[in-house]
Amino acid sequence: MRITRLVAGTVTAGLLGLTPIAVAAPSQATDNLTTTTTATPSETALAYGDEINVTIEVVGSDGSSVIKGTSTLYAMEAGSTTWVPVATGTYAGSDIYPVKPQMNTVYKVVYSGYTATTTYEDNYAASESATFTVGVARNVTIGKAKAKLTIKGKVKPDYKRQKVKIQIKKGKSYKKYKTIKTNRKSQFQVRLPAPRRGNKLYFKITVPGSSKFLSYSEVWYTYSYRPNMTPRAVAKN
Repeated sequence: MRITRLVAGTVTAGLLGLTPIAVAAPSQATDNLTTTTTATPSETALAYGDEINVTIEVVGSDGSSVIKGTSTLYAMEAGSTTWVPVATGTYAGSDIYPVKPQMNTVYKVVYSGYTATTTYEDNYAASESATFTVGVARNVTIGKAKAKLTIKGKVKPDYKRQKVKIQIKKGKSYKKYKTIKTNRKSQFQVRLPAPRRGNKLYFKITVPGSSKFLSYSEVWYTYSYRPNMTPRAVAKN
């Protein structure tokens, strides 16, 4: 029998390169940025009582959309020299304001700017948009009256005892036919002449503009095709 002795060697294991190393977080510094504010209306002309949307965009000088700070829409109506705040949004980068101007109105948007509260934010300088004008035409409703060849109309807002121009088409242009006035209820009525058989006569009905309102025009025509046919006044589509 053979007895074999097992001799275990002593092995010293060294751990290399396992000393913890602190990893620094990336540094962040606050930048001072300028801004550009843009205001875009969905329409630049509308009828009294209608509504438009004004879209706001604020962009920093680094090209990014600005969401910090507030944007305020200001309005200055015709005849005024004072800017009046209409609405304020808290998401400056992309606000949309619905507005219903009562007359010709100039608008602008002012961005408040923003001061960073942490090193992860930037400072944004205040700015304002270019001004733009929204024109408003009076709301005019014209229809046929009971009397033949007669049309009637209603004007809003208040337009009592004011002029309504009637023009007749001569060749390719419209010439003065007559001028009438609205009554105390801002209504008007006018009888138009009948054309010769087989012809049409075209008329332009105009509520003149002013510093506060755009002008409004609508074309009508009278016609008669057969000897026994009653002449009629019809709106031109």
